[in-house]
Amino acid sequence: MRPLDEKETTMVFEKLFKFTGPNLKHLLERPSAEGPDPEPGRYCLRLHKNRVFYASESLVRRATAVSGMRLAGVGTPIGKFTHGGAFHLNIHALDLLAAHARRRVCLKPDTERSFLFGNSVPKSALARITENTKSGDGVVIMSMADVPLGFRVAARGAQDCRKADTNAVVVLHQSDAGEYLHKEEDLM
Repeated sequence: MRPLDEKETTMVFEKLFKFTGPNLKHLLERPSAEGPDPEPGRYCLRLHKNRVFYASESLVRRATAVSGMRLAGVGTPIGKFTHGGAFHLNIHALDLLAAHARRRVCLKPDTERSFLFGNSVPKSALARITENTKSGDGVVIMSMADVPLGFRVAARGAQDCRKADTNAVVVLHQSDAGEYLHKEEDLM
């Protein structure tokens, strides 16, 4: 387990910034209440076996006593680096993103299941959307009871949603996002 180098840190922060915006600084600056230390520590990011973990400094110090081969992980796994060098967030980062999200989309209760099965979100499923959302922004999907369900990419901005057809896609599934946004840029 080691700290992230400069390139890795930049990649992780860019991905987190897409969803949290300026609230990113609160992720690492918030005090940690974990561990036997009398004064609260901070949170940090560590890399272990191509996976990035979000953990308190006191937990990381105690984990150094375990050999790298036997250590499965420490803290919350928030993402991983692929063999190609790209960074992907995983679902374990949802609680962190939801607490510090800049843009949110709330779904109607009867459409939550469709979203959880991996479908994109049409306008008819939309209950609320953050006012300043633009196309291509990272959004956190919430239920009406403020339970985080996932994170995706907005296909349309908040202003475009008002004019859109009821079956128009508002939020894309992550795997569809790159393809859709590149097509949209070609049309402009």
